[in-house]
Amino acid sequence: MALIIQSTCINCDMCDPECPNEAIALGEDIYEIDTSKCTECIGHYDKPTCISVCPIDCIKKDLIHIENEATLFAKFMRMHG
Repeated sequence: MALIIQSTCINCDMCDPECPNEAIALGEDIYEIDTSKCTECIGHYDKPTCISVCPIDCIKKDLIHIENEATLFAKFMRMHG
């Protein structure tokens, strides 16, 4: 599944430059993740880098956009093939 940045985000700008899919951008109030681009770093890294660098642990699984590893990898292949 894709990831989501919760409203507790402090806009520290740590996650945006770390995303290999350019799925993170500053929204109206906080950073947001484009679910069509988020692969949870599958195809790039062993774990999501945005979660690794977030100083306040506000990035979680997006339960509305449920995707398995195969789906996330297929998304990675479409973007980076």
